[in-house]
Amino acid sequence: MANLQSDFIGIKSPNPFWLASAPPTDKEYNVRRAFQAGWGGVVWKTLGSEGPPVVNVNGPRYGAIWGADRRLLGLNNIELITDRPLEVNLREIKSVKRDYPDRALVVSLMVPCDEDSWKAILAHVEDTGADGVELNFGCPHGMAERGMGSAVGQVPEYIQMVTAWVKKHSRMPCIVKLTPNVTDIRKPAEAARRGGADAVSLINTINSITGVDIDAFAPMPTIDGKGTHGGYCGPAVKPIALNMVAEIARNPATHGLPISGIGGVTTWRDAVEFMLLGAGNVQVCTAAMTYGFRIVQEMISGLSDYMDAKGFASTADIVGRAIPNVTDWQYLNLNYITKAQIDQDLCIKCGRCYAACEDTSHQAIAMSPDRTFTVKDEDCVACNLCVDVCPVETCITMRELPKGTPDPRTGKPVGDYANWLSHPNNPAVRDAAE
Repeated sequence: MANLQSDFIGIKSPNPFWLASAPPTDKEYNVRRAFQAGWGGVVWKTLGSEGPPVVNVNGPRYGAIWGADRRLLGLNNIELITDRPLEVNLREIKSVKRDYPDRALVVSLMVPCDEDSWKAILAHVEDTGADGVELNFGCPHGMAERGMGSAVGQVPEYIQMVTAWVKKHSRMPCIVKLTPNVTDIRKPAEAARRGGADAVSLINTINSITGVDIDAFAPMPTIDGKGTHGGYCGPAVKPIALNMVAEIARNPATHGLPISGIGGVTTWRDAVEFMLLGAGNVQVCTAAMTYGFRIVQEMISGLSDYMDAKGFASTADIVGRAIPNVTDWQYLNLNYITKAQIDQDLCIKCGRCYAACEDTSHQAIAMSPDRTFTVKDEDCVACNLCVDVCPVETCITMRELPKGTPDPRTGKPVGDYANWLSHPNNPAVRDAAE
């Protein structure tokens, strides 16, 4: 049986599935239920410093994006950090950690950008026995307007400065949570490393407005006729998160920096994808809010089965395995050629592939009078659009042309790099023809 135990920057947990800092980790009741369900760890919802209380809205806090079947694809939230008293949170953290010593319990923090505020709250957190801290440099709404959250995370110099304060005043492992609301995720990650961070976690939520009430003329969710931007999360953000995780993992300046992957993790397959791109563990929020805490049991069993099938002895065997295969566009093999093929036994004759290719692509699919669809190899550029729009899984697939066989578009052998100089897909050739 595969060993799912995780050791992330010295923080041990029975599996790599943690709950992210969010409403599901706001209080002792929730966290205890999460641990009972099987979660390996939690990041406690962000604590603020002692002072004026945080006040959340009492109207809708979430907006949503759904698929055609009402499946939740993304959530937009305008909720702030915890609005519960600091001393109550600290007491509950200490109680939970005492009763669940084998689970990871990390505390998310966000305080004003001055050294004394960070020094003070770190002392309180250390007294709870928590395993580490996560610095919330990512929230794009509410707190950012007060000079915290993504207002810090968008400035590498601030990231480095605050991280250095935390490492100076605390013995605890420090994870820096990064905002995706930047043009180059590598820069804040590099700053976190310079500041002494033990790891980074990403992504935090994406600045967004998920919809507008077209009758009230206000963004949703709407509070007394007004709306605001919020943080977007859920399955829809996973591709963005995967790319940013990979960028940090393959960046020489951050090579070897541990990563906690966040962003749309819903199944064990999602978790494996993050880990293959360099994440040492994953954090989950929207999936738990959609399906409840017991979803982790499917994640655990699925990951275990996958590891057994692949012969992986530990989760560490997965981490980063896909990174050598992540490259820049100019290094892709331009002599690798595939063509679409349609399985006539699976085809339901809906015509989506034909419409998409005929109207918006390369006119490479023919339709007979009886609605039989076939691929014209001489026109197919292997764009994959027909595969993506087909409603029947595996009905349309891409087949590789063996090296040496004639390319239907050029008549020249596949695999000869010199052929690219005259290939129709070559931009220089295409531009000249146009």
